[in-house]
Amino acid sequence: MLKAFSASGVGLLVALALGTGCVPTAGSPSPRSPGSTIKFRGPYGTNLAANYDPNSLANPYGAGNPYKPDGLMNPYSRHGSPYSNESWTNPYATNAPKLVDSDGKYLGRLSANQYDPDSVSNPYGRFGNKYSPDSVNNPYGAGNPYSPKPVYVVPSR
Repeated sequence: MLKAFSASGVGLLVALALGTGCVPTAGSPSPRSPGSTIKFRGPYGTNLAANYDPNSLANPYGAGNPYKPDGLMNPYSRHGSPYSNESWTNPYATNAPKLVDSDGKYLGRLSANQYDPDSVSNPYGRFGNKYSPDSVNNPYGAGNPYSPKPVYVVPSR
């Protein structure tokens, strides 16, 4: 099961699919142009369901739109398809989107691949282990829902 970020800091994909925020922009951690970087979680653990930020995956009319041609929530786009190597939903993907915080710190890959060492779904990896300070699955580390730093999803190139 792919983990993502949620209000409790557990799994983005799960949070995406289960609840926190991301938006596409371009390569840098701050949203710029559609299709480049996506805000996963806003400052202070913004709840996906109540997020009106157009760059949040929690917003079904913004970055979380399931019909957005290059969106993470679109099962037919290259970033949302269960068959694409660049998708977070593909359990075998090796080029899934990256997670970075607002300072540009790498927080692993938003991926359902449990065997990828950088995947947030790998319970034994640095970025998926719930006890690792670098894991978004750790509510006391990078996954702190009250952190003022947003987490961005940056599609792989």
